[in-house]
Amino acid sequence: QVQLVESGGGLVQVGGSLRLSCAASGRIFAGNTMGWFRQAPGNEREFVASISWSGGTTSYADSVKGRFTISRDNATITVYLQMNSLKPEDTEVYYCAMRGYYGPYNSWGQGTKVAVSS
Repeated sequence: QVQLVESGGGLVQVGGSLRLSCAASGRIFAGNTMGWFRQAPGNEREFVASISWSGGTTSYADSVKGRFTISRDNATITVYLQMNSLKPEDTEVYYCAMRGYYGPYNSWGQGTKVAVSS
């Protein structure tokens, strides 16, 4: 069983920045990939970014490329999402997720809300 706890969400003005954190605990295996997803009310959950175990491979949704940066610290098993140049359309609930080397994401956090005011 893996527990993921997000933090760092809040209200920010357009153009501002936020840093989300996700701390993992429990039965965690090396080689996992961690990711961030987001969901607005009534919408499907969408992929934001992911990072491999080594941190050497990252992937981003087109909508956040150049503005968001994902990173991780394996000593504390924490993944971060640095969000810069925030836009109103970034207003969503952000979820942290983990998957093994293969397979789908199967562990999820409870979400942290980000609101960007214009």
